[in-house]
Amino acid sequence: MHTIWKGAISFGLVNIPVKMYAATEDKDISMRMLHNVCGGPISFTRTCKNCDVQVQNEDIVRGYEYQPGHFVVFEKDELEAIGGEKSREIKIIDFVDLHDIDPIYFQKTYFLGPAETGVNAYNLLFNALKNTGKIGIANVALRSKGSLAAIRLVDNCIAMETIFYPDEIRSAGDVPNLTPDVEVSPKELQMAEMLIEQLSTEFDPKKYENEYRARVLDAINKKVEGKQITVTPEAPSTNVIDLMAALQASIEQASDNNASPKKKTTKAKKAPKPASG
Repeated sequence: MHTIWKGAISFGLVNIPVKMYAATEDKDISMRMLHNVCGGPISFTRTCKNCDVQVQNEDIVRGYEYQPGHFVVFEKDELEAIGGEKSREIKIIDFVDLHDIDPIYFQKTYFLGPAETGVNAYNLLFNALKNTGKIGIANVALRSKGSLAAIRLVDNCIAMETIFYPDEIRSAGDVPNLTPDVEVSPKELQMAEMLIEQLSTEFDPKKYENEYRARVLDAINKKVEGKQITVTPEAPSTNVIDLMAALQASIEQASDNNASPKKKTTKAKKAPKPASG
């Protein structure tokens, strides 16, 4: 794995040198924007509106527009100093139970591995978290942005999960047309609960596949092979009026699916690499 950050976890007076690694990777299929006249790739450049010239990264500073057309300017070093990013510290301030944190707070996960000089302290924290069942809540600064983070265990590794601050979470009460006080039919509710029971299982991430990505990869292969692509249109959707009938049909379908043997899923072919030369 490629190291993306070096720093230290601290709790109390304990300091643990660590290296950070990305825990996830984007598997989306990347497509270039092309000019439909000649097929040439479209490039996007950073251009100054005043000078009408392309600007290099080393010539770019950050500015906050406090009123239209007026900016206060910050160099990268200033922002790093303000955010505490230069300290390279993941400072644990509290320990809590994982189930106390609603999943809406979680952002992005990183693996934390011990640096060469931090193996013993790393194992100490790992076993302490494992034995207590707690997770740490920490302050950290990454990429000129301060964040809260949850320090928890993933398999045999300490992981850091950045989490939103409370004022960054929108209120669900602002969602229009919510009617939680409307009464539902007891029979419909019973059928819905029965359907949930039939569809309930243990979570196994390996059984889920990105079907959209598989279809796109298949379409790419057909394009490359020069085949004609035909897409079968979906049946028009209809508004279901009879909830009981829909629930009953769903339960019967779930029963049939549970009774039938599981089929092995075939992995989609990888998109062919562009020809060189």
